[in-house]
Amino acid sequence: MFRELKLKNWKSFEDATLYIDPLTILIGTNASGKSNLLDALLFLNRVCSGVGIFQAINGDVNLPPLRGGAEWVCRKSKSQFSLEIIVDGAKSSHEYRYSLTVQVNGTKAEVFKEELILMIQGPRKKQPSEKALFTTKQEDATTPGIPTYFLTGTQGRGKRIDLNRSYTILSQAETLNLRKEIIDGAKLVLSQLKNIFVFDPIPSHMRDYSVFSEELQADGANISGVLAGIEDRQKKKTETILTDWLKKLPEKDINRVWTEPVGKFKTDAMLYCKEGWEGATSHEIDARGMSDGTLRYLAIATALLTRKTGSLLVIEEVDNGLHPSRTHFLIDMLKTLGKERSIDVIVTTHNPAMLDAAGTRMVPFITVVHRDDQTGVSQLTLLEDIQQLPKLIAGGSLGRLATEGRISAALKQGEDR
Repeated sequence: MFRELKLKNWKSFEDATLYIDPLTILIGTNASGKSNLLDALLFLNRVCSGVGIFQAINGDVNLPPLRGGAEWVCRKSKSQFSLEIIVDGAKSSHEYRYSLTVQVNGTKAEVFKEELILMIQGPRKKQPSEKALFTTKQEDATTPGIPTYFLTGTQGRGKRIDLNRSYTILSQAETLNLRKEIIDGAKLVLSQLKNIFVFDPIPSHMRDYSVFSEELQADGANISGVLAGIEDRQKKKTETILTDWLKKLPEKDINRVWTEPVGKFKTDAMLYCKEGWEGATSHEIDARGMSDGTLRYLAIATALLTRKTGSLLVIEEVDNGLHPSRTHFLIDMLKTLGKERSIDVIVTTHNPAMLDAAGTRMVPFITVVHRDDQTGVSQLTLLEDIQQLPKLIAGGSLGRLATEGRISAALKQGEDR
């Protein structure tokens, strides 16, 4: 699981750290940098899944570009950005720190520096010991390969292999003939980064039939195919859980949610729902007749139920289309299903009802994304680190504080001191 993400000169960020919890809520005004932060996670997922660095930024025929493409991936006036992420190791005392610095120049985006560090926690109050499993050296930037040294240490640089600058060293390392300690570390960090899922369910894409599928698409278009493709015994359990959570949303009663094969060859599927009022005749509808909010809610629940254990699920505007009175059910679902399946969740929201539903108990897990008044760079501040927060909460709920701009005002006052 991830501990933290550091961004340097990435888009609107100069130097910021996101602390990642089982449920992390990001709040902030429009254009504060929330989407830029999520793009960093998407970028890491792409480049560690074997996509070239430039293609991960600018896209290709099969991959949409990151917002702004190569022109906006670095903070203005800069030609490099760095991302660093800390991942739990296989042992409780182990962590891995993976960092990547990319040089962007016109039609190129290449590795400038990259390293994977194993950190071993020693006795209490002592700094963890560190071992560089690999690190790169910019000895000659004109050569096609970048010199990479494995198991570096005080006795020397270790084994040198020149690798392709256009792809991450991490994605190339697992195929090399290296010591088990290096391969194990690279595979563990790679698996975590590959399991980042940036999810943007689009209801209009979810209303059609879809082929049987193993993994949910980023827009949720194949939700029917994913649910229908689950093994029979697990499928019934999954549909029961979906039904139980969906029952909490509408005024009418939901009797059942399910999928079934359709068409002559039974290779496509459709999502169905049985609903009705108490005492009245129930009726069945398919995804074409479901509301946008219902479909988004079902898609989020499906992602939590079908992603691999240990995944990181990232959802922008998580409560979009949901009635404010139902946001507390969404919070409960994210926390409950996330915990049951060991899936960490990062969400963004503008909805004051979502903050009210989170309540003061979630304050340590809420991060404010905001811009510095003088420089315009995006910053990340834990809500609990705002000095005036106790006084603010005494005067209103979190949702009210956000709506009235009092959280933003408190941040500005802190910057002026």
